[in-house]
Amino acid sequence: MGRPPRPQTAARAKDGDSEAETRIAPDPLAVVLPALSALAAIASIAAVNWVGQERIPDGTRGRRKVGLVLRDLESCCLGLQEIFKRLNRNPRLFAGEGAASASPLKFGVHGPRIDAGLARIYHQLMNDVASMLVLASQNAFDIMAAVEDGEIVAPEPIYFGFGEQQDRLNKLIQERASLKTLVETGLEIANALQALVTDFKKYKVEGT
Repeated sequence: MGRPPRPQTAARAKDGDSEAETRIAPDPLAVVLPALSALAAIASIAAVNWVGQERIPDGTRGRRKVGLVLRDLESCCLGLQEIFKRLNRNPRLFAGEGAASASPLKFGVHGPRIDAGLARIYHQLMNDVASMLVLASQNAFDIMAAVEDGEIVAPEPIYFGFGEQQDRLNKLIQERASLKTLVETGLEIANALQALVTDFKKYKVEGT
């Protein structure tokens, strides 16, 4: 008996003159959702306007200088802006093309086959998002601690601004927005958070 035919696991790329083999694209939401989570970590600064008032300062400090933390948090916002721009620049991976563009938020919505170059972009983005999620959450936590300790004294409208971006993120989840909408709105939120963090720097107490 002859050998059974091998399953077709690769196809030739159709775009341009590339002859590289293509593979099934990894799950796009596996990158987009943690990128949104990094934004949510920064937007969570909104909570300290209410919850932070319940804390009795214990005088324990020893964190990094507030000015450095604010600078690092601003860098996180800029890094997330660039990540969402890169997501937008790669629609074959992140739902700008095909049926996936209109699919509601869920795992398992794969894009078309991609070549080795796009696969590298995917994994580079995954690595960058993972790093940014750690940095954003740590810096946001340190900023909230600084507010609780009186090292930043900002007016309520700034916290409301963070809360507004938090609400936008929640709305994306509640409405199960499409991947295309997640990426486009994520960039808008990253821009808004960067502006808020920049404004926040004005309210650092001298010497901290």
